[in-house]
Amino acid sequence: MPITTVLKPAEALISKMNSPARTLMVQGTTSDAGKSVLVAGLCRVLANRGVKVAPFKPQNMALNSAVTEDGGEIGRAQALQAQACFLNPHTDMNPILLKPSSDTGAQVIIHGHAISHMDAVKYHDYKKVAMDAVMQSHGRLEEQYQVVVVEGAGSPAEINLRANDIANMGFAEKADCPVIIIADIDKGGVFAHLVGTLDLLSETEQQRVIGFVINKFRGDIALLESGLDWLEERTGKPVIGVIPYLPGLHLDAEDAIAAEQILDTELPQLRVVVPVFPRISNHTDFDALRLHPQVDLHYVGPDGDKPAADLIILPGSKNVRRDLQWLRDNGWDEAINRHLRYGGKIIGICGGYQMLGTQVSDLHGVEDIAGVSEGLGLLDMTTNLEQHKQLRQVQGTLSLTGGNIEGYEIHCGASSGKALSSPVATLDDGRTDGAISADNQVLGTYLHGLFDHPDSSAALLAWAGLETTQVVDQREIRETQLNRLAAELEEHLDCALLFPEHFDLKKAIGE
Repeated sequence: MPITTVLKPAEALISKMNSPARTLMVQGTTSDAGKSVLVAGLCRVLANRGVKVAPFKPQNMALNSAVTEDGGEIGRAQALQAQACFLNPHTDMNPILLKPSSDTGAQVIIHGHAISHMDAVKYHDYKKVAMDAVMQSHGRLEEQYQVVVVEGAGSPAEINLRANDIANMGFAEKADCPVIIIADIDKGGVFAHLVGTLDLLSETEQQRVIGFVINKFRGDIALLESGLDWLEERTGKPVIGVIPYLPGLHLDAEDAIAAEQILDTELPQLRVVVPVFPRISNHTDFDALRLHPQVDLHYVGPDGDKPAADLIILPGSKNVRRDLQWLRDNGWDEAINRHLRYGGKIIGICGGYQMLGTQVSDLHGVEDIAGVSEGLGLLDMTTNLEQHKQLRQVQGTLSLTGGNIEGYEIHCGASSGKALSSPVATLDDGRTDGAISADNQVLGTYLHGLFDHPDSSAALLAWAGLETTQVVDQREIRETQLNRLAAELEEHLDCALLFPEHFDLKKAIGE
């Protein structure tokens, strides 16, 4: 379908947005084009103006997830976007979450709760059913909020995924909402990305696109203006804004691991190493460490060297037994034992905690093929993987210091054994969590997000050997970054075109 070359006036685009409960969708030319960040920024722009706004992502595929106030599980990016709206995360904000457990299969989570494992072909057919859950959630959000800002997934121009689509234009058509398309100029070929994406849409989908956003521009905008003029003339769509490259913008990643650090080499340092499992989950646990001026954090993949460290952290995993085998295949069991002989410390989080025991049993095939795996044998406990997933936001007291902790649980396993008689924490609901070895070198916990809380982060880093620690509050960092992002969007986007009733309408139509 050729692209229309008739330029639509701004007034027509604005009228397309005038509905009682407004929904605007952000789609991207590629994965990692900036959809999650743009949605978070727009949410904060509106929330700062007193608008009741909520984020929404129909379908997310990610191993970074968060526990909601209604006891479900959603993508981590939607939890960040909820914070941008000054809201607690809710399952309606991400009704479909896919958590890959292999190259061809994933756990399917509907309205916050796992219903099944499906391979890609089976899920492709199931999307007709999943669309009902998507529209139910979207309908509830529209009833409660003035504006719903929607994030697409991947690209709407992925031809092989267009049938039964619920993540991009399939949803936009069903919800009858306008769409903006964002592209990352830092990747190169931004005009080809935008024109090509639009060209591969149907005629009705093309009409639904009300404009473009270009992300991560560096340099003099004057050098880009001729290209912007050409793009608008070629497509008949306005460029709503060009977002500059924002160095040091630290927000939770949807899926990709962020490795940028902030180090102060004049302060005492703690070297921390995290093995990157093939099915690593919730690596956002380590964002607070990555931004800590005294933590030298190293992610190590299958081909990476294993540097000397003060602390090794085994992260969460979506496939514990298979990732445990990966550890052994890559020599991490020997490296961990050597690390302990030299006085190093080990922390295991969730799946990493389960690996520290003597055995991990999955008799029901919860995560993969049914079977039993020998653990690393560093804690006297065993773990049985169960069908029912534990999903909780928790508070409690850290055994190391008696200080307060906050975190969340997302796991299918139940652990038992003598090691649990020396817990990491006592929770407010009366339970205990985790285990600390008798020699005080190994610590395991089911709690995600412990490093986000300044008290528990400082206590864990002190336990690992950092004598004097600075306080780093991850939630305050997020707030600062969200406000910075919102200010940049207000400066560089024509927000009045997107949300005329909340901005100066005259600006939007050029009067």
